[in-house]
Amino acid sequence: MAEQEIGSALLQEVVAYAETSMSRRKFMLHYFGEEFDGVNGNGADMDDNVQNPKEKQEAKDDVVKLIQTVKETSEKFKSKEIVKTITGNINALVSSHKADEKSVFGIGADKDKSYWMALIRQVLVAGLLKKEIEQYGILHVTEKGTSFLKKPESFMMTKDHTYSEEKVNDIVSNTKAGVTDEKLLKQLKDLRKAQANILGVPPFVIFQDPSLDDMAMKYPITREELTNIHGVGEGKAKKYGNPFIEFIANYVEEHDIIRPDDLVVKSTGANSGLKLYIIQNVDRKLPLTDIASSKGLKIHELIQEMEQIVYSGTKLNLSYWINEVLDEDQQEEIHDYFLEAETDDIDEAMEEFDGDYEDDELRLYRLKFISEVAN
Repeated sequence: MAEQEIGSALLQEVVAYAETSMSRRKFMLHYFGEEFDGVNGNGADMDDNVQNPKEKQEAKDDVVKLIQTVKETSEKFKSKEIVKTITGNINALVSSHKADEKSVFGIGADKDKSYWMALIRQVLVAGLLKKEIEQYGILHVTEKGTSFLKKPESFMMTKDHTYSEEKVNDIVSNTKAGVTDEKLLKQLKDLRKAQANILGVPPFVIFQDPSLDDMAMKYPITREELTNIHGVGEGKAKKYGNPFIEFIANYVEEHDIIRPDDLVVKSTGANSGLKLYIIQNVDRKLPLTDIASSKGLKIHELIQEMEQIVYSGTKLNLSYWINEVLDEDQQEEIHDYFLEAETDDIDEAMEEFDGDYEDDELRLYRLKFISEVAN
């Protein structure tokens, strides 16, 4: 799991680079242990943040609060736990280290977590804090940071980019390929909800949203055609497919729809061989790290392959591995969430649990949930 944790920490660095409003060149050079000469250095004019400078604000007092929080929590926390502590929020890790009993708990509750994450990034670049990737992103106070704490001075913080949810949705919508029959898609979602109520399962257990999107573009009207829809295998087509292909067939006839001449057949060969290898070795209860490394995959890449397997209708018994990474109470909490959720979207789950679980932990439990409930 160490490789998985480090990978997650590195991914957060990519997110930080995308979100930052300070000089990207300076940010990147700092990551690689170098400093950028803002006066004589080449390439500054190619930086979008330098070309379009953002508003700055004095943050000296908040930098003091930040460094104090890192020190008083014994330099054991990653950014997200530092932010939780400083804003007065608790998760399992904060509670286990009794950070909620420290004097710094909640001292920055007047500002939101996005502000504190932005400040952490800029304080890191300024060299007042350092992050140990090998320790999964644990923050430490540098000598420079200790000196700042003893004698605070002006720290002008650049305000980060903020994107409204509507703007993000516009960007996502504009990048979707193909033409979806929106009227059919809405009716398929209604049908899925009705079938879910009959079967007593969450709607996403039957078909995921991408599967319905694909149906609303390709109009499958036989079980064989349905198996060529994204995320639908023979097992799922057989178990849940009939009401959908009947509904689509009636819709096509009623609206004189001209269907695609043929549906793209799913890939086979090496890809199928990899999936068979994964299924066999999960059945043998091999560690997922061993399965991944034997095929030259990262853990998140293995999880993506397993998602294709499970969402196509094949069951994977992952309990042996999940029991190693999540305790009984954690599993029960995540199970209850997915049981009541309208969607299995991981971003929504991450927001619901507010950083209590890593992305890969939720994706793995989602696989267990789908395997047991749907397949």
